[in-house]
Amino acid sequence: MPAQKRTRALFRPCIDLHNGQVKQIVGGTLSEADPSTLRTNFVASHPSSYYASLYRTHNLEGGHIIKLGPGNDSAAREALAAWPGHLQLGGGITDANAREWLDAGASKVIVTSFLFPDARFSLARLQRLAALVGKNRLVVDVSCRRREDKWFVAMDRWQTVTDMEVNQESLDLLAEYCSEFLVHAADVEGLCQGIDEELVQRLGEWAAIPTTYAGGAKSVDDLRTVDALSGGRVDLTYGSSLDIFGGTLVRFEDLVKYNNGGESNT
Repeated sequence: MPAQKRTRALFRPCIDLHNGQVKQIVGGTLSEADPSTLRTNFVASHPSSYYASLYRTHNLEGGHIIKLGPGNDSAAREALAAWPGHLQLGGGITDANAREWLDAGASKVIVTSFLFPDARFSLARLQRLAALVGKNRLVVDVSCRRREDKWFVAMDRWQTVTDMEVNQESLDLLAEYCSEFLVHAADVEGLCQGIDEELVQRLGEWAAIPTTYAGGAKSVDDLRTVDALSGGRVDLTYGSSLDIFGGTLVRFEDLVKYNNGGESNT
């Protein structure tokens, strides 16, 4: 049984950056080799700082900024400056730049690809990064793709499947060196067709540290579903379905109300 003690699942906000803009994309379509495959659901007219300030106004802790490829550093710094010390930062994090992003205002850094040279897990790299920034300021992104009845960590914008299966053993190992997990279900990310309920349930069983799931959320009721499936041990991020990202299925104010313990309109 996981060591963490939680009361219920909460909404965790996000800021996804692509080419310097806040966007919502279909997760599995972002390919450096073939940009024509990209499917974009939303491009914001507001700068990244707008969203960081919005989250600050409503005291939505535990949110993350993800840099999807190059050209996003300025936008990331702008968002961090709007709420320093309260937003996590991921995307291209290595042992060479992790301290720099913490100094820029990130509460924690999020890492995936650096841990998987040639798509194979490197414990030495994880240990080196944890020693550099401290376990409490490190989040490991175990975003994954489903292969038959298993999930495997996916890197390089979720295009490359690694050798690490997401299961009790691997999460226990990673949890020795980090303070949180972030898990995008890449197969359903951006589709607004529902969460991967089996994965959420498994994460609730396996994860001994705070975990945030992203992918497919399409109603406020999904928060209640995640809460029930995970025993309150997994939080939920919304993207393309959310009205602040051009969606029509979920109202931001209802998620804020849910976090604050009130009943939302669904």
